[in-house]
Amino acid sequence: MSAAGQDDLAAYLDRLVARYETRAFIATDPISIPIAFDDPRDQEVIGLFAALLAWGRRETILKKMAELCERMRYRPYEFVRAFRPDGEAARALHGFGHRTFRPDDAVHLTAALGSLLRRNDSLENVFAAGLDRDASDIGGAIQSFSTSVMRALPETPARLQKHLARPRAGSACKRLCMYLRWMVRKGPVDLGIWTRIRTDQLVLPLDVHSGRQARALGLLTRKANDWRAALELTAACRTFCPDDPGRYDFALFGPGAFGDGLDPQFVVPVSSDR
Repeated sequence: MSAAGQDDLAAYLDRLVARYETRAFIATDPISIPIAFDDPRDQEVIGLFAALLAWGRRETILKKMAELCERMRYRPYEFVRAFRPDGEAARALHGFGHRTFRPDDAVHLTAALGSLLRRNDSLENVFAAGLDRDASDIGGAIQSFSTSVMRALPETPARLQKHLARPRAGSACKRLCMYLRWMVRKGPVDLGIWTRIRTDQLVLPLDVHSGRQARALGLLTRKANDWRAALELTAACRTFCPDDPGRYDFALFGPGAFGDGLDPQFVVPVSSDR
């Protein structure tokens, strides 16, 4: 693409960001759950659950998260930090699940996170501990976090790993990338409550929908929606905004989520030999 073409595409993406990165975006998005809390400690804890359970119909996700908040007595940080799998609080999670996230997954994840919070005080510290200061992306933080959760307690079952994506396993880690976007970026939508991870280290959340949009715009060539593709997409977006590539998640997610579609002027034709 020519320099002029790149400039035009950048301007178009910036217009999409301006359209969708607004407070109106929050109402039907899972980020509405952590935003409803005032204490940053509550926001990061319930935000992690909201991100990990963010699959399926958005209405169902919000309903299940409202149920979880009630079960945690609207004090997620205190609830998780004090949680013991054999304690009274475990009964509050009895029967809670969402799709493949079973009630025993809820208990073991909460117990592991509670152990990590008691040792590290915050989830920010857990993620940041696995990230080199000069790291170009958050891959190390996500990998380290997943490992830390699985090793937090000896009774944590191997099954829990399926809910904790890892870059080394090839996963795009969409939900954890989204969670880190929420925690690190500042703006009308994202919370921006963490300081130990930089915005330029964020990786765009990649799934089948954002991948389709990215390929249509010529931002992504890799066919699989995996970690390598997420890094490729992020590198493309860094050419437009080196300090904050994550902002373009709104440009890729918004048109599809709200049924607006992309401007045909910027859609790359699909070659006949594909």
